[in-house]
Amino acid sequence: MSKSVNIMLAGVGGQGVLLASEVISKVAMEKGYDVKKSEVHGMAQRGGSVVSNVRFGEKIYSPIIAEGEADILLAFEKLEALRWLNYLKKDGIIITNTQKIDPLPVANGKEKYPENVMDKLEKSGLKVIGLDALSKAREAGTQKAINTVLLGALANEIDISKDLFEKVIKESVPKSTIKINTTAFKSGFEAIN
Repeated sequence: MSKSVNIMLAGVGGQGVLLASEVISKVAMEKGYDVKKSEVHGMAQRGGSVVSNVRFGEKIYSPIIAEGEADILLAFEKLEALRWLNYLKKDGIIITNTQKIDPLPVANGKEKYPENVMDKLEKSGLKVIGLDALSKAREAGTQKAINTVLLGALANEIDISKDLFEKVIKESVPKSTIKINTTAFKSGFEAIN
């Protein structure tokens, strides 16, 4: 592998963005890549935006993904996909949960949630993979498994085996949630496959 793979994860506090970025990092390390990760989670505990950059390849010098350099945007909420769209390359891929979570300005009535977010993403000309990760997570046993549903979808788009993802997920989640998380991962993988 000569080029790097740049994955930007974006969501709302409490959706498991940081665990997902940790899983991707560990998977890439186990595959033998140099990995760098960065995260911003300022007001995450209050439902604010959470962003993580994961870069891996033969040699990575910086964890930061510049605008126009992300190969994949893994969005845990559709408005977050729209917010970070400009970070994708021209041939980038958006994998997004179609769930709507009102940001604080919308929740307190100061702003309106934008209409037709998925249509706007589709009009970007990029490959858009939208899935109802919330429903799939609930079917697996808990809405907290949104992150592993999205990791399943991601596993279809990068050259790292599904089995390695499952192994790392089992090592990274609490033992009592392994079955739920592996079921959620498979659900996300099969939704795209």
